[in-house]
Amino acid sequence: MPRAGLDRAAVVGAGAALADEVGLAGLTMGLLADRVGVRTPSLYKHVAGQDDLIRRIAALALEEAADAVGGAVQGRAGSDALAAAARTFRAFVVEHPGRYAATIGQEPSGPDDPLAAAGVRLLDAFTAVLRGYEIEDRDADHALRMLRSLCHGFATLEAAHGFQWSTDIDASFDWLVAFADRGLRAM
Repeated sequence: MPRAGLDRAAVVGAGAALADEVGLAGLTMGLLADRVGVRTPSLYKHVAGQDDLIRRIAALALEEAADAVGGAVQGRAGSDALAAAARTFRAFVVEHPGRYAATIGQEPSGPDDPLAAAGVRLLDAFTAVLRGYEIEDRDADHALRMLRSLCHGFATLEAAHGFQWSTDIDASFDWLVAFADRGLRAM
């Protein structure tokens, strides 16, 4: 019988928190079992295994990022929306590096996969940012990829302590967002 209060959502949430602490590569079923106070085989009542756990953490991370970015851009347009989305996404990745790492390389198994729905919600939040710019339909995918690349690249480098120069990281990020804004306006 599963431990009282332990369900799939609790296991996935604990796994996500642990991944943030030890890194996704350091997340094991044994560590997670210790964290939630059960023996490792008990976890398999809630998740099918390590791969299933990581997919579920990825879906959770995308949901959380979509909520955060979507909320940040609501009621904003143009450079204000861009800055809000970029800052919010950056903060999410830096605060949750393990769970965000779970999203990289995950492919939805189909349209009903929670991973697909969560990914669409996050994409929709960034698409809302682009509505404040005069982007041609033919360039929309390129613009979305550019935004994702800028935000993902900067945030993952920062989360991995990849910026070692003395220049203020926030100033560099603001410069990057302003550069992106100018580029989007020039379209």
